[in-house]
Amino acid sequence: MAEIVIGIDLGTTNSCVAIVEEGTPVVIPNRGGYKTTPSMVAMAENGKRLVGHIAKRQAITNAENTVYAAKRLIGRKWGSAAVRSSIETMPYRIVEGPHHDVRIMLRDQVFSIPELSAYILQEMKILTEEYLGEEVSKVVITVPAYFNDGQRQATKDAGLVAGLDVIRIINEPTAAALAYGFGRNIERKVAVFDLGGGTFDVSILEIGNNVFEVIATAGDTFLGGEDFDHRIIDGLVFDFQEEHNIDLRKDKMALQRLKDVAEKAKCELSSVKETEINLPFIISTGRNEALHVQTKLSREKLEELCDDLVKRTLDICTQALQDAELEKGELEDVILVGGMTRMPRVQQAVTQFFGFEPCKGVHPDEVVALGAAIQGTALTDTECDVLLLDVTPHSLGIMIVGGYFHKLIEQNTTVPTSESHTFTTVKDYQTSVKILVLQGESDRAEENELLGEFILTGLRRAMKGEVEVDVAFAISADGIVSVTAKDLETGLEQSITVTATSGLTEDELRDMIEANQDHMVDVQSNKEFDKAEHEAQSLLREIEKMFPDVEQIISGSDFGQDAVTKARIVCDKARSAIGAKNLPVLLECIEALGRTSNMFRGVVSKTR
Repeated sequence: MAEIVIGIDLGTTNSCVAIVEEGTPVVIPNRGGYKTTPSMVAMAENGKRLVGHIAKRQAITNAENTVYAAKRLIGRKWGSAAVRSSIETMPYRIVEGPHHDVRIMLRDQVFSIPELSAYILQEMKILTEEYLGEEVSKVVITVPAYFNDGQRQATKDAGLVAGLDVIRIINEPTAAALAYGFGRNIERKVAVFDLGGGTFDVSILEIGNNVFEVIATAGDTFLGGEDFDHRIIDGLVFDFQEEHNIDLRKDKMALQRLKDVAEKAKCELSSVKETEINLPFIISTGRNEALHVQTKLSREKLEELCDDLVKRTLDICTQALQDAELEKGELEDVILVGGMTRMPRVQQAVTQFFGFEPCKGVHPDEVVALGAAIQGTALTDTECDVLLLDVTPHSLGIMIVGGYFHKLIEQNTTVPTSESHTFTTVKDYQTSVKILVLQGESDRAEENELLGEFILTGLRRAMKGEVEVDVAFAISADGIVSVTAKDLETGLEQSITVTATSGLTEDELRDMIEANQDHMVDVQSNKEFDKAEHEAQSLLREIEKMFPDVEQIISGSDFGQDAVTKARIVCDKARSAIGAKNLPVLLECIEALGRTSNMFRGVVSKTR
């Protein structure tokens, strides 16, 4: 029997976990019975870590210490447009990390984005283990197709911190296509339109004979439901400021309440034409005068506010079709993925663009996790004949003389792949060469993403152009990049696996893994104590109930009095152990309480 591999859709708004059970992919519900869990992490006043629904429930009263939409920041560099936008709109504190990366401050602690993402992944792991009754470690995690190398590596790091063995990182649209075509024996070209909470992707695939081949992919890692929410918030903030000359964004709790009501209004307007927005006592003027937000929002107004966002998705669809060298009419299906595809305007735009109704046969919130679970089975079960051929979303290359970008691997190349090119020295007597590894589409090196750099030293002294250096790129199936530079004459070689842009050093990653393991030991210990306390309290109630009868029956004998006294001592000791949270002593007391309970029941039953 193949080892179970869980599939996790680590979403911007919600996350979902699935496994393949007896050949059928199934989503694992959380403790509340929901198929998805909010991708939220909070730090309570007592320092306790809160994840998922429990974090969401206290978000308004603890806005500054509750993180949502962290996925939009993972693997990004400080100072980027996406980070600047998040600093302006998020109620929690976003700070610069030690490696020009992004971190978040909760209470007085600073957390990296992979660390916070790990807590969500760990919650998915725990849910699976509770469902199966056994430990799991192997996982396939999905990411937006347009994630760059740094964002993929940061996601993989999050998996490591969560105690998971990440056997593959796969693209969300590809995972959705796997779930759509699994077990159907179909042959067709399809588009996956994936508009989630924070990101947008579109992928064109060819499916046939259990082979899922991605032809082209395009996307925007900062376009999603959050942006639709912000349009509603911006409108409410503008109207309030016009009326009261107060900027609600400066109040963290007010901002979180606006976020909450904007998201609800957006969802409601998918099924009704108009909804009421009512936020009583949103802020106080300081003159004992409370102000309120009370207005109505129509579906028509929402569509007007977000029209340009919808058009951006269609422009990206056009780009993907061009890259795939296909016409719209050559596609046979469009698969809608992500919660934002429930919006009627989005469905209408997709229908108009492609010329036919999109597929309604997949669940937009669950299909990605199901596909990840299928891929996990395909990688570990020899009887599963599913083959996935994905592509790299961005071109890869190095900077050459003049500050130009030389591509070695073009975007939409099937992965895993490798490519090499021979360069020569550009200066007389040059003994070293600096290799800047870049990802992007611009001809100018500075306009692309720097993935990493390294230096090849020890080159022989010679005139420029005489020393040849072979640079080889390789991309794994995860989309992780490695680069090698080799002096062809001497065989001298230097290489790098591009991991620097995850924002974590190996030491930091190791410390986070250890800290999280310690936390899980504490969590497990607390669970064991809670279980023991429940058992002890049940026995205590039972014994206390029998005390009057037992005392009356055996009070006449020295043995009886001695037994009652010992029973009271055991009960007091158990209560003290509960108060002190002393698990070893409490476990001893439970044994003694069990014997006492049995003896008391025997005494009482003999007199009946």
